[in-house]
Amino acid sequence: MGARIGPEAGDDLAENADINITPFIDVMLVLLIIFMVAAPLSTVDIPVELPVAVADAPQRPSDPVFVTLKEDLSLAVGNAAATRDTLLMEIGIATRLNRDERLYIRADKSVPYGELIAVMNLLRAEGYLKVGLVGLDEAAAPPEPEAPK
Repeated sequence: MGARIGPEAGDDLAENADINITPFIDVMLVLLIIFMVAAPLSTVDIPVELPVAVADAPQRPSDPVFVTLKEDLSLAVGNAAATRDTLLMEIGIATRLNRDERLYIRADKSVPYGELIAVMNLLRAEGYLKVGLVGLDEAAAPPEPEAPK
């Protein structure tokens, strides 16, 4: 609170309810300057020359084992249809029980994520830890048809 002193005030000082924002502006300007000076100092600038990676596509096995999860949640190993109960047997036949062989999972894009994880958990529980996910490259994929309006 402040009081106004002037010729019209007389002996009684009237209270002044106006807020003096000058100190507030001064504090804000000081903080702005501090942050402007400190911001460039907070970034770490270490010069590093990174090597250029020009990697070829990984070698694809001559006879890969594909596990396919279709839109209707049915399974297939290669071209052989399978159920969740017979999936591990079909994979064992396709890999000749070689658990170090890489498996490739193809899933329709409409398959729920949880179903894909459930199939991966079945494979992991059986000891197949080398699992790759198959997808299309955007450049090679055909354009999606537009929905009718």
